[in-house]
Amino acid sequence: MAETSLIESNYQQARERYGEMGVDTEKALSTLEKLSLSLPCWQGDDVGGFEAGGGALSGGGIQATGNYPGRARTPNELRMDLEKVFEMIPGPLRLNLHASYGEFEDRDVDRDEIEPAHFQGWIDWARNQHINLDFNSTYFSHPKADAGYTLSSKDDGIRAFWVEHARRCREIGAHMGRELENPCIHNIWIPDGAKDITVDRWKHRELLKNALDEIFKKSYDPKHMKDAVECKLFGIGSESFVVGSHEFYLGYALTRGKMLCIDLGHFHPTESVADKLSSILLYTDELLLHV
Repeated sequence: MAETSLIESNYQQARERYGEMGVDTEKALSTLEKLSLSLPCWQGDDVGGFEAGGGALSGGGIQATGNYPGRARTPNELRMDLEKVFEMIPGPLRLNLHASYGEFEDRDVDRDEIEPAHFQGWIDWARNQHINLDFNSTYFSHPKADAGYTLSSKDDGIRAFWVEHARRCREIGAHMGRELENPCIHNIWIPDGAKDITVDRWKHRELLKNALDEIFKKSYDPKHMKDAVECKLFGIGSESFVVGSHEFYLGYALTRGKMLCIDLGHFHPTESVADKLSSILLYTDELLLHV
C-alpha cells in the first residue's frame, strides 16, 4: 500500500508539472491504452522459422543463433507458447509474423512463391485469440542473400527474386488485414550492406530506391495493409555501410507516403531516438517503433 501511495503521489506531482507545459497526462495515458503491442514471432524460436530444411539462422547481421535448445519446432508449438505469453501482457495485442513462418507442410516453397494460404492457420488462430497480425518480408537465411545484398544487389536476377518476394508479402499482409478487419503493418527491412569500406554507395542505394518503387506499384486499401520501411544506422556485420540508412529511408518514406520504422537498438549510443520523433512527426502522421 505504501508503494502504491508513493507512485500515486509522484504521478500527481508529474501531472501538475506536465500540466504547466500544456500536457494533459490523463489524455496521454488514455491514448497509450489504445496502442497495440506487436510481439515479434522470432522472440519465440530464435528466428528459426518453419521453412523446409530451416532452423539455423544464416546471414542478415542478426545477433541470434536460430538453434537454441527448447525452441518451438512447429507453428502449433509456437502458438501454444505465444498463448501463454499473451496471458501475461495487458492491453490490445498483435503478433508480428515473418514470411519464413508460414505453414508449408515440409514442402519446399521458395520465398517468391509464398501465398496467403500458407498463413491462413495463423489468421484463424489470431481471430480465435482476438488479436491482430503484422507481417515482415524475410531477407535473410537464404542462398540469394548470402552475398550481402538483396533488393540493392547489382545482380538483376537476385534483385528480381526479392522484389517478387516483397510483392507477395504485401499481398499476404493485405489478406491478413481484410480477414481480421484491422490494418496489417507490412515492414521491409533488408540486411544489405558491408563490414568493410564501400566505395560505390550511390549505386546500391539507387538500385534499392528503384526496387522499392517497383514493389509499391500496386496500392492496397490502408484499412487492410500499411507499408513501413525500416532504417538502420548499423547492423551486425555491416558496420561500415548500410544501404537502407536512416537518411535513405527517411527521404523515401516522406516522399512516398510510407511509414518509417525506427529500431531503437541500431543507432549510436549517444543518439536519442526519442529526440528524432518530435522532428519526424512534424512531417508524417504515423511511425513504427521497434523497442
